[in-house]
Order: sequence, then structure tokens, then C-alpha cells
Amino acid sequence: MKFKVHNQAKFARRGELELSKGNINTPAFMPVGTNGTVKSLTVDDLNDTGSEIILGNTYHLMLRPGDKVIKDLGGLHKFSNWKKPILTDSGGFQVWSLGDLVKITEEGVSFQSPYDGDKIFMKPEDSIKIQENLGSDIIMVFDECTDYPSAHQDAKESMELSMRWAKRCKDAHSSKAALFGIVQGGMYTDLREESLNQLIDIDFDGIAIGGLSVGESKEEKTSILEFLADKMPADKPRYLMGVGKPEDIVEAVRYGIDMFDCVLPTRNARNGQLFTSFGVLNIRNAPNRHDDSPVDPLCECKVCKNYSRAYLNHLSRTNEMLGSMLSSFHNIFYYQTLMKDIRDAISNDRFANFVKDFYNKQNLDMPDGPI
Repeated sequence: MKFKVHNQAKFARRGELELSKGNINTPAFMPVGTNGTVKSLTVDDLNDTGSEIILGNTYHLMLRPGDKVIKDLGGLHKFSNWKKPILTDSGGFQVWSLGDLVKITEEGVSFQSPYDGDKIFMKPEDSIKIQENLGSDIIMVFDECTDYPSAHQDAKESMELSMRWAKRCKDAHSSKAALFGIVQGGMYTDLREESLNQLIDIDFDGIAIGGLSVGESKEEKTSILEFLADKMPADKPRYLMGVGKPEDIVEAVRYGIDMFDCVLPTRNARNGQLFTSFGVLNIRNAPNRHDDSPVDPLCECKVCKNYSRAYLNHLSRTNEMLGSMLSSFHNIFYYQTLMKDIRDAISNDRFANFVKDFYNKQNLDMPDGPI
């Protein structure tokens, strides 16, 4: 993997990731393909939205159909027919989300499969091997996602465990895939800095920020991003895990984040929530029943060009599969257009104006921050 920063506006960066299966323009949004597919979308759809990389879920793919099955069938790219880069998460967040059903020790974690009840034990080394079996282009270290809220001592112990696991992941990594470390430490800046410095010493290919979007306030999230902005290595890509409202992405780019993922575009689409240039549209609302206008008059996607709000209202209210498919396509297209507009604004030295215009159109108050 190679990473280049082409343009910069304060902390915001316009760059490019070079991987064997294709280049990724940053800042980039990665649609989430939990089970080897981005829900409701084909790979042709994803290509048409401008997506350059997707995220696969190690935890779920390990359980079904199994990472060894996928390896035997040629890897996740061949299995899913997605020819561009894939990033896989480590499974740490999914294990953390099981709560009391998980037992965590120095060696690893034990839990029961939610599908068949089988007892499973996963070590950091196992997570790396599973991701290598999947054929990932970017692999994430196995970490413990710190609970929110947590006392300082609890967050410290959790972070230190994640750093020991990170070193074990680096030692176990044997493929040509890039390996990213994950900054932990809860809402405590001293722990976040200690975590970051340890990851820098281990020397990962990229730096991710984990443990956000777990219930903290917007102000707490921003304070962590602001604190880390001038401390992260300038020559490595920076990935903010699981953060994905459009305004959260714009805000994080202001603090130098290069990569994002979130389930919101497709999950919200299935619930009738469509992202537009002027805010979120609930397509199921009664006024849309007779509205012949497109979802977003500024959007160039095939949905906005060919279908009305009234038709999408009908599909959503009758639970037709096509409704989820069209809405998901529009939402992913919106996100990829947002990322392209951000990149263009940084490249053309008008990022400050872009940020102000974005918040004005969304009818949101623009928070203080670097532009």
C-alpha cells in the first residue's frame, strides 16, 4: 500500500491510497458489506455509485459461511464478484456488542455463536488469519472496544490490552495486505495519546480511531478528533471507524480524517430515510404520496433522474423490495457524491466555503473548527 497527500486545507486532506486491486481517492466512504454484500445493491450498483472500496465483516463471515470456505472458493473478491479493494474489520466491535455473553482474557475472547450456539474462542492471531483467509486488502487489528462511559482506570486497562493485542496482530500478520492499528482510550485524551504513540512505535500502515459512536455526545467525539488532529502521522491514512452521518463526516474531515464507514446509508434507506442536499427526507410521509418531484433535485443518480417521490413512497409503504434497492442506491450515491465534493473543494482551495455551504443547505448550525 502507498498513500499520498495531494492537497491540504488546514487539517483536511485530499489524498490517494494505492492498492493492488485499485486506487482509492480520499477522503473516502466505504459502504458496509456485512455478509459479503452491501444490502440491496449489486456490485454493478456499487460501481455506478462511485464506490472504490467496501468493508467486509470478519465476525459474520467467519461464522457464515466460514473464512476457510471463502478462501477455498478464491477469496472474498471472487466470492462476491467485487474486484476493487476490500477492508475487513477485526470482529472486535461485534464481539464487544454481545455484552455479557463475552468473556475477555489476556489470551483472547470467548463467546457463543448467535446462529447455532457453538462456543468460539478468538485470539488476535485468529482474527488476522481469518482476514488473510478472506483475502482482505486492508486488515484491522483485533481490539477491545472500550465501554462508554468508563472510569479512567477501566479505560486504561482496556486500552493497554488492545495495545498488547495490536503487537500480537503485527507479529502474526504475514500477507501483503495493509495492516491498520486502532487508537483506543475512551474519552480520555491522555489515554488516546498513549495509545497513538504505541501504535506509531509498532509501525502500522494506517491509523484508525475506534471507540467512538458508542453513545458519547457529539462534543465528546469532536474533542477527541480535535486532540488527535495534529498528533497522527502525516504520511499514513487515518480511518474513523463507524462514524457516518453526513455532518459527522464533514466535521471529521476538518480534523484530518481520510476514511469512513457506516451502515446508515443502507439501513436508513430500508426505513424510508433518504439523504438529500437539504437534509433527511422521510419518504413515507404523507405529502410525498402525490409528489412528482425527485428525491433530491440536485442529485444526478438514476433514482432521482427516473423516479418520483410518490413512487418511492408507494414502494416503501407496500414493503416492495425495489423500494429498498432504489433508496439504498440513492443514499450510497449521495454519500459518494458528498465525498467527491469534499475532495474537489480541498483540491481547489475552497473547502472553507464548501463547509459553510453544506451546513447552510442542511439547515444546521456550523460548529467551530478548523477550515
